[in-house]
Amino acid sequence: MQTTRRAALLASLALTASFGAAAQNGYPNKPIRVIVPFAAGSTTDIIARAIADKMGASMGQTLVIDNRGGASGTIGQQAVATAAPDGYTIMIHSSSHTVSPSTFAKLPFDTVSDFAGVTPISTLPNALVISPAKNIKTLKELVAAAKAKPGAVNFASAGQGSATHLNAEKFKLAAKIDATNIPFKGSADAVTEVLSGRVDYYFSPIAPVIGQIKEGHLLALAVGSPQRAAALPDVPTTAEAGVPGSEFNFWIGMMAPAKTPRDVVNRLHDEVAKALASPEVKERFLKLGADAWTLKPEQFDAYIKDEIASNATLVKAAGLSPVN
Repeated sequence: MQTTRRAALLASLALTASFGAAAQNGYPNKPIRVIVPFAAGSTTDIIARAIADKMGASMGQTLVIDNRGGASGTIGQQAVATAAPDGYTIMIHSSSHTVSPSTFAKLPFDTVSDFAGVTPISTLPNALVISPAKNIKTLKELVAAAKAKPGAVNFASAGQGSATHLNAEKFKLAAKIDATNIPFKGSADAVTEVLSGRVDYYFSPIAPVIGQIKEGHLLALAVGSPQRAAALPDVPTTAEAGVPGSEFNFWIGMMAPAKTPRDVVNRLHDEVAKALASPEVKERFLKLGADAWTLKPEQFDAYIKDEIASNATLVKAAGLSPVN
């Protein structure tokens, strides 16, 4: 009991110190710009707005969303990398941040040294969906069908190098199957083609397909994430369904320019954690098929560095060529 109380006291003091240091610097004393490297209405944008609203109310300043879409997120990334490291420009991005070093031959920034990780915000498991008309009921049956006719099975993706594409490539490599990528401009077109049966399967974000799954128009064989999704608790992971090594963690997180003061980074981290604990954000995330996830800033920096390396291995194994 004494140990538990001491741990709780130390945690409370650490949190107070974090807020206190930032408060001494008067942070924040003006609106904070939140760059989202994707268009308004994207899943990353929706999550960013949900978090920004709660953080703004808590911090007493408006967090203004600035959508800088284009070039797979690299336009927004560059804007943050070159911004003043004062805590008034931050970024909410996806795990595409750790993919771009492998899918672009050259970038105008360094994804490690030009950014300071604040915290992940959420993971967004992809569900492997298939039309019931395919008469495939389990992941093992899909793998068997693909192995019976190498190259005949195909899958949809929301574009070359997207999270949906890399998730499918990692599954394909782990399952040792030969399947063809059919890229689309986004999830809406990909889902339509799977519903029609013209494309065999798709690792879809949960939000666009959860209604179709519940109504029986699509069958979710598995989720591609390391853990089951809160929105689909009865659906196994691809590893649980018989394909170990196929897990793909798609996340959304907050970053700041490198050299942003540590007390400011810690304050932002603590405000994200507070927002994630609110009932409103929890309910919003459940509807989106998102699961809350946080790490300490230094843990997030280490995670990003490791994932850049693992994604480079995946991109190479999948035979994807970097664009110039």
